[in-house]
Amino acid sequence: MCATDIMTLGRIVKFQALLARSLSRTYSAVGIPELTQFRHNVKRSDYANIEDADITVFESIIGKRYTLQEDLQAYNMDFWHSVRGNSKLMLKPGSAEEISAILKHCNERKLAICPQGGNTGVVGGSVPVFDEIILSLGRLNKIQNIDEITGIAACEAGCILENLDNKARELDLVVPLDLGAKSSCHIGGNVSTNAGGLRVVRYGNLHGSVLGLEVVLANGQVLDLMSDFKKDNTGYHLKHLFIGAEGTLGVVTKVTLLCAPAPQAQNLAFLGLPNFDAVLKTFRSAKRNLGEILSACELIDAPTLQASLDHFKLNTPIEGFPFYMLLETSGSNGAHDLEKINHFLELGMEKGEIIDGTVASEARKMQEIWKLRELAPMALGKDGYCFYYDLSLPLRDFYSIVEVLQERVGARATRVTGFGHLGDSNLHLNVSCPAYTDELYHIIEPFIYEYTHKLKGSVSAEHGIGFLKKNYLKYSKSTDAIAMMRDVKHLLDPKGILNPYKVLN
Repeated sequence: MCATDIMTLGRIVKFQALLARSLSRTYSAVGIPELTQFRHNVKRSDYANIEDADITVFESIIGKRYTLQEDLQAYNMDFWHSVRGNSKLMLKPGSAEEISAILKHCNERKLAICPQGGNTGVVGGSVPVFDEIILSLGRLNKIQNIDEITGIAACEAGCILENLDNKARELDLVVPLDLGAKSSCHIGGNVSTNAGGLRVVRYGNLHGSVLGLEVVLANGQVLDLMSDFKKDNTGYHLKHLFIGAEGTLGVVTKVTLLCAPAPQAQNLAFLGLPNFDAVLKTFRSAKRNLGEILSACELIDAPTLQASLDHFKLNTPIEGFPFYMLLETSGSNGAHDLEKINHFLELGMEKGEIIDGTVASEARKMQEIWKLRELAPMALGKDGYCFYYDLSLPLRDFYSIVEVLQERVGARATRVTGFGHLGDSNLHLNVSCPAYTDELYHIIEPFIYEYTHKLKGSVSAEHGIGFLKKNYLKYSKSTDAIAMMRDVKHLLDPKGILNPYKVLN
């Protein structure tokens, strides 16, 4: 077993099983959430309505089997049950050519389209707001090639991240992206949301890892931006327009990305710290003393850890601290890495910045520790309902926003917690409660985004804007920048059929 198998072994259950279970709980316990158009008072734009003649066209392109008009409830709803559309039609094409024909027809008729991958997003970007046609990428799931010499992988957009990662590991490589949803999320969705994940501190984000794309534009044109080169300095790098565009500019159908060599040795330290100042000093020490082998740096506060313990009956090697850090190292020499970790820990404990901790290098022990962090979002959802926020904040103010919100929300919430990717300043801020209420929603928003803006942070660190944050884009982008985004949107999708009501108002 190679060290990179650890994260796969560490999944307590498949993400899809968790999603299905969570949806079941919602239907039976708290009911189907209100339609987005009513909850958020959205007005439908002047898109055409689907007619029988349109169905006939779609069936001629992909066949009746893949033109679905029933049992679409799960595809109309996001994972957090925050948004719900009312689409009556899902199309499941099997090639870029079929997508091209579908979009060409939709563009001519002005039929709105909602591209959908694994539907694991958290900002409502992958589900309809009204009756948009759901365009599923699930059948475009082939891994075309992985070059063991260069590390370049090519796959279709519907390829599941974990499947690509497993195939890469067979060649002693690893996909430079790891998410809690990796057993369900699609590569195309990852690219379209510029997904971050656990190891941005080591591998950077997808703008640096993606080498090329194939994209189908709103008018049906297939745009070939595929490349096998890290260095290709020939004019505008158009692929970057579609990385993070959330399906509003085109539908990603193929991806090439650069995989990294699989680490031969991994270690995981789980540390207990007395205060947030100690967290910052420990992070600075980790960068200095672990350097090139540091592959993940995660923060968990006490309420988050307690949620994981309460709902999943997990064991924690240490407890009783206000803050915890997970520091993972990935290298090529186990003895060398362990020596560096021990030196780092000794320094931290001598200064009183680290009070207690444990280091694991055996796969089973590491997976048990990772569960405490990876299952945190699902654990908080089990409180009933969770308002989930994904923010980038200056490190010195990283946790202050949690404390401010705790005071603002008070007893209305079950928990107000913060955890996330400390190594790249990405905080996941959560307010769990028994059930969604408008009162709590309006107490949190727009306050949380105004506060983030005051700290000069970003309203979205890694999950995009989608539907839920489109009104708050102004807190992170200038008026001129948003105007230029609108110009690009109009140029590539003049009729606005691709993922409407998302990203831009």
